[in-house]
Amino acid sequence: MSDPRNDATQHPSADGEAGFPFSAVVGQEQLQLALILCAVHPGIGGVLVRGEKGTAKSTVVRALARLLPPVTDESGARPARLVELPVGATEDRVVGSLDLERVLRDGEQAFRPGLLAAAHHGVLYVDEVNLLHDHLVDVLLDAAAMGRVHIERDGVSHSHPARFVLVGTMNPEEGELRPQLLDRFGLTVDVIASREVETRMEVVRRRLAYEAGPATFAARYAAADHATAERILDARDRIDTVVLDENELRRIAALCASFDVDGMRADLVVARTATAHAAWRGADRVTADDVRVAAELALPHRRRRDPFDEPGISPEQLDDAMRKADEEVEKARDSSESGATDDSSDSEHHAAQPNSDSDQTQQVDPGSDHPAPQSDSGPDNPADRPDSGPAPTGQDATDRSPAGSDRPQDPDDDPDGGPGGGARPGTAGAPVNSIVRPPHWEIPGVGEGAPGRRSRAHSRHGRVVRSVTDTTGGLHLLGTVFAAAPHQHRRGRSAGPLALAPADLRGAYREGREGNLVVFIVDASGSMASRDRLSAVTGAVVTLLRDAYQRRDKVAVITVRGSDAELALPPTSSVDIAVRRLASLRTGGKSPLAQGLLKSREIIQRERVRDPHRRPMLVLLTDGRATGGPDPIPRAHTAAALLAREAVTSVVVDCERGFVRLGHAAALARTLRATYLRLGELTGDSVAGAVRGIRAA
Repeated sequence: MSDPRNDATQHPSADGEAGFPFSAVVGQEQLQLALILCAVHPGIGGVLVRGEKGTAKSTVVRALARLLPPVTDESGARPARLVELPVGATEDRVVGSLDLERVLRDGEQAFRPGLLAAAHHGVLYVDEVNLLHDHLVDVLLDAAAMGRVHIERDGVSHSHPARFVLVGTMNPEEGELRPQLLDRFGLTVDVIASREVETRMEVVRRRLAYEAGPATFAARYAAADHATAERILDARDRIDTVVLDENELRRIAALCASFDVDGMRADLVVARTATAHAAWRGADRVTADDVRVAAELALPHRRRRDPFDEPGISPEQLDDAMRKADEEVEKARDSSESGATDDSSDSEHHAAQPNSDSDQTQQVDPGSDHPAPQSDSGPDNPADRPDSGPAPTGQDATDRSPAGSDRPQDPDDDPDGGPGGGARPGTAGAPVNSIVRPPHWEIPGVGEGAPGRRSRAHSRHGRVVRSVTDTTGGLHLLGTVFAAAPHQHRRGRSAGPLALAPADLRGAYREGREGNLVVFIVDASGSMASRDRLSAVTGAVVTLLRDAYQRRDKVAVITVRGSDAELALPPTSSVDIAVRRLASLRTGGKSPLAQGLLKSREIIQRERVRDPHRRPMLVLLTDGRATGGPDPIPRAHTAAALLAREAVTSVVVDCERGFVRLGHAAALARTLRATYLRLGELTGDSVAGAVRGIRAA
């Protein structure tokens, strides 16, 4: 096959030397297999690679592109391209846009293709896909699933093929993808650096050898890479003849049902992946081993229903599911054989059934979204569905009321006492997720922060509000016409098309939503440490963190207890880490609220330097009983006044309980100029009132 290394989009090393060979990568066999299967059958839907830094994610992806067959088009044969999508890419850059230069110069509509067109028959690589705007991720996944891009914009209708291997990489510590987007990726691989000493030594040895002589090192693995490339090409030619029979189709359906995945996309992806794996092996039919490999790659990320659920399937869980799927297949086979015997013995009264033989195979097109119909004894018939064990509930262990919750309640009116640090959220009292619906808080005004779903912001992807002279947000046709209209007479136009000049062009000012920095201050002092109250407070924080995840916020968590405030979680987009840190929250001691407020101010000021466009919001959960340090209540109000003068949008959730209420939290909210509500008011109609209050602030 031709060597595609001379293509500039392949991203060789900076001085034009050979790239790191695919066959030379050590310790990433599952990732290599997933990429190969998507190269054999792009209809699988791409690979999402999750892992820590420095695990050769980018190296493997770039090496794969050099193995793909050359592409033949109007200009001749060319190597398959590796197209990298930058995080800051606009939608026009991705899908294409109106060619304004040709419109103004030639007066004709013309389309300028984007990155999806350039990636046709190649690899589209999106590093840090979790940081990409959700709208663009949707566009990429739609194109990967359909193999074609349809554009309707600016009066231009255009369609072109875009069949590529989509590969996204991400570090989970920097934030997660929405579950809806996770499901759209065909396969997912979690990569970690090997802990085996010999493997790590070999990785370093090969990398140093490559850096010492890239061409010599690449030549050493050229034969192995060539063999892999030829095998991919052979598997592509073979895949249409691979048979997926009724037994294996039933096994796939039973597996997906036993893991309680949503929808039918999982079944289709497993079927396509198993077929691609059989073709990669050189086989002519799918076996149970192919199905197992496909399930390992296609199902783990589809079990994640909640942002705080741990993704993945253990080998023991998969073994158990495969055994149940085997039982389902055997049950169907026995039923079919029994039916065939009855038909034979009673042939005078009954005609033979043409599809009763369980060994009869039916070829299924792995690229089709319509698998063969199931028999009545299959998993589509609830009466015959085997017991697949308890279905996941999507709740944490902390969501269930534990044993012993009927013990006497600890006193909650002791400001300095309480357990000395052993209480853990969710271990007693009311269920943690007792809050039905989180409030939709937003920061007043219009920002320019990172794309999200909380506060209003100037955006490249939102609704058009007005026309402006800057055209980077797309062309505003009506504004352009209005700008050109006063000059028509001077330009000599009496009839015909509008006489346009470059100065007439107007862009669209769009308004969308941004993600914010939400800083939580959690009072973990002794007065908050009673079992019922701590459970309710941590439940509220988990609910609000879930809301922050959905709105694409960065979050930070500060806890106050004892003599100081602690930054339990620095600002991060990975809110599931926040929940894990919250699970180890210790309580007791005094309540140094002033230190907590000053710590939040410090964090906000530091983040304004790092990310000046991300606006902050403070959420304080406390009963307001400041007891730490000299003059604790006046000092807390002084710190609150500093935040108020800096116009930090704040919310105070009053956690005070009992017949006698001191009202310290309400007074603190007034100093902060914050929205105020009680812990028990986070549900129902009070949410709407809270939203109205913060918008008016």
